[in-house]
Amino acid sequence: MINLSSSALKIRVILPPVDMRKSFDGLTGVLRDFNIAKLNAQFLYVFSNRRRNRVKLLYFDRTGIYVVAKKLEQGNIQLASSRKKR
Repeated sequence: MINLSSSALKIRVILPPVDMRKSFDGLTGVLRDFNIAKLNAQFLYVFSNRRRNRVKLLYFDRTGIYVVAKKLEQGNIQLASSRKKR
């Protein structure tokens, strides 16, 4: 179970767009591209596609890996780097 209320849980957002067809192995491969060699139970990794209308979460709980997917019906996900500066 993903414990989102844990104060020890840190969220890492992977800013470059990711192919949302990727699953467990593909997403961990993306993390290796960022020099994250091993999954760590204290991190929740967030991936999104180019259009920012889909998001995947990757979490390791020491017994296995969770992949959670969300597709927005309208709008898109606003990440810090994707917001327009005024």
